[in-house]
Amino acid sequence: MPSKEVQRIIRVDHAGEFGAINIYRAQRTVAKFLYKDIVEQLDDMLHHEKEHFDTFNSWLEQNSVRHCYALWFWAIGGYFLGLVTALLGRKSIWVCTHAVESTVLHHLDWQLSYLSKHDPSAYEAVLSIKQEEEAHQNLGLLNGSNSLVYSPIRLVVKYSTKFAIWLSTKL
Repeated sequence: MPSKEVQRIIRVDHAGEFGAINIYRAQRTVAKFLYKDIVEQLDDMLHHEKEHFDTFNSWLEQNSVRHCYALWFWAIGGYFLGLVTALLGRKSIWVCTHAVESTVLHHLDWQLSYLSKHDPSAYEAVLSIKQEEEAHQNLGLLNGSNSLVYSPIRLVVKYSTKFAIWLSTKL
């Protein structure tokens, strides 16, 4: 049985992917009416997040580890965040993507450092998603904006993501 810390890491990542799925679902819903040209990119990222969720779900099942009790929070919070950022405009979608992925990648780096010493299978699961998360971050940076106008969105998304990660470590 994996250590409690390893279980917690994968449980949080599983929940985070569920949140990301719901962010992209909401953004896609708005984009198919207002920003048709980015729906394909959102679909690609949504597909990646579903694969990541399945990776962590399989790991949890194979190791008889429960999922996070806050999955509902990730679903509702993710959908709300995706909906609001999409309604604020195309650039806000990308600012959201960049802010979420930057926060997640910082978190993944710590996890990979820890897991490399403590659990090879969990390490491989986390490592398997990193490249696509980096690609999402880069896409957000490329299509978003560094304008000060978007600073409040960037900060709200960043700290919402940090809060959700923290909360998931407790539940």
